[in-house]
Amino acid sequence: MHSSMIGKVEKAMRYAHEPDRVKLQSITASFAGDNGSHAVSLDRDQWHCDCHLFESAGGCVHTLAVQKMLDPMLTDAARETTLYGAREEVGAPA
Repeated sequence: MHSSMIGKVEKAMRYAHEPDRVKLQSITASFAGDNGSHAVSLDRDQWHCDCHLFESAGGCVHTLAVQKMLDPMLTDAARETTLYGAREEVGAPA
C-alpha cells in the first residue's frame, strides 16, 4: 500500500468508530424475523415494513430493532414511531 493511503485508511477507521458523523436519509433492508423475512425501509424519516403489525400500528418490532441498531445515525424524526416514540427528557413530566 502506498504511504499516502495509510493515513486515509487510518482516518476511515477512526470515522467508522464515530457513527454519529453519519445521518441516514434512506435505507432498504431485509429483516430475517422469526416467521419469515420482511422488507424494512427508511425514506425521509418515514419507516415502513411489510409485516401485518406495521400495517395496523404504524410501527413494528422489525423497524424498532433496526432503529435501535442504527440509533446514532438517525435523525431525531427517524427515531420516532408508534412503538419507539420520542425519548423522554431528563426531568420532563411523564
